[in-house]
Amino acid sequence: MERIEKYIEEIMEKSTPDRPIWNIEKIRMGKKADWDYIDGCMIKAIMEMHAITGEKKYLDFADNYIDAKVFEDGTIDGYDVEELNIDNVNAGKTLFDLYALTGKEKYEKAIHLIFSQIEKMPRTVEGSFWHKNIYPNQVWLDGLYMCQPFYMEYVRKYRNGEGVDDIYLQFDNVEKNMKDERTGLYYHAFDCSREMFWCDRVTGLSQHFWLRALGWFSMALLDTLDKADPADGERYETLRSRFVSLMNALVKYQDESGMWYQVINYGGMEKNYLETSGSSILAYAILRGVRLGFLDESMRQYGIKAFNGVCDKYLTTDEKGDLHLGGICLVAGLGGKGNRPGTYDYYMSEPIVEDDAKGVGPFLMAYTEIKRLK
Repeated sequence: MERIEKYIEEIMEKSTPDRPIWNIEKIRMGKKADWDYIDGCMIKAIMEMHAITGEKKYLDFADNYIDAKVFEDGTIDGYDVEELNIDNVNAGKTLFDLYALTGKEKYEKAIHLIFSQIEKMPRTVEGSFWHKNIYPNQVWLDGLYMCQPFYMEYVRKYRNGEGVDDIYLQFDNVEKNMKDERTGLYYHAFDCSREMFWCDRVTGLSQHFWLRALGWFSMALLDTLDKADPADGERYETLRSRFVSLMNALVKYQDESGMWYQVINYGGMEKNYLETSGSSILAYAILRGVRLGFLDESMRQYGIKAFNGVCDKYLTTDEKGDLHLGGICLVAGLGGKGNRPGTYDYYMSEPIVEDDAKGVGPFLMAYTEIKRLK
């Protein structure tokens, strides 16, 4: 336990708002960090550390980091509503707690600004948000996590629940269009126009079950449930049953190490590897799902095994005595500038890095759940 908290402190000590060491993508591009989902993952995890320990250093770090990004009028450095990128909503989740804990009015203004993007997001014919304005007619599992928990918390706090039907509808659409009934898993993405080169011309689906996308979707279900109202009745219970069904499907693919493979259902296939970010996300989702009463107590063992598996395989010490978390897929998507085709070889081709927040953030969130158990 002390080893992991030492790792967290090392990351915090080496990071500034302009250059956090956990944003490997920006470091490789030689750019300063702006408002993106990667930093949102990390700050959310640090806020969870504050919630479980009560230690002021975690709140101070998170507050200082977000404070440097948010101006007094609520506008945000590096954030443009008109970009209509669903990923950019994710970091907004940190603002609810920071506003409650600090009382800084600019945080509440920023919350409203981010919600204004949700009101403008283009949609598929069925009513789902496009993943980004530059990806027309496409729904990615990732996007449900980036947006829906924020959306649910906002409408509960500021709109007296107006909008919850829209949130449940978007999960309904994913179930209808993206779930594989045989495995219980969900495909990474769906193009309702059936025009993108990476999709099946009949189903509109991408080719594979990517671990981190399944992880994001697991957290989308869980965190949206946590912000939802059980009084929503059947819609709430349907969302809950989807979460339970998905977690039951996922544990069938858990490796004996406790982790999951990058392409989850091809364990042992050449080039496939046990991946840290998705495995950490699932550890968190299982452990928190049990704690909140959504999953049976018998599921906890799988979450503990997953967390320990990541620690055993990828939490290492270098020659200087510094800790590092490896085995993290840097990024994976579909289409875009790299014409990413979503093939098996594509998912194996993306860089594997260490200490990136897409792995470290979920790992720390899983750690807070382990810490709650102790």
